Amino acid sequence: MGRLSNLLSALALSIALPAAAQERGPVTNLPLPRFVSMKAAEGNVRRGPSRTHRIDWIFKRRDIPLEITAEHGHWRRVRDRDGAGGWMHYSLLSGVRTVIVEKDMLQLRATPDPKALVNAQLEMGVIARLDECLPDWCDLHVGGYGGWVRKSAIWGVGAAETLD
Repeated sequence: MGRLSNLLSALALSIALPAAAQERGPVTNLPLPRFVSMKAAEGNVRRGPSRTHRIDWIFKRRDIPLEITAEHGHWRRVRDRDGAGGWMHYSLLSGVRTVIVEKDMLQLRATPDPKALVNAQLEMGVIARLDECLPDWCDLHVGGYGGWVRKSAIWGVGAAETLD
């Protein structure tokens, strides 16, 4: 019976958590990782989660999308699309969702269909407001224009993420 018990214990330990299980932040209880945007025009990025830690660099672009990967008190560890990051005070961040265009002359379409009318073309690096996401397409608004783009052409939304 001892061998059977050990085998069952080993089997129970090898069962993975369901894919839907997601880590939650210890401070906010919100999912980690998650995307936010920068509220301020400038934000110090620090080596650790306090004002006593050295400033490694400064993000200087309002509305830039950032990914929160950890929380500690009033501090959030963030990274940008290039993987650069550190700790920022939560007051510099916003829950407003934005994305950054990663493909030059990205076509903003009237509907989530590759044959739909093109409303505008977006240059690489443009930051747009994210309104809705389907499995493969996202609805963006920027500079008075709105429309749909392929999710794979933007950064600031998870590959499996959908938004209403």
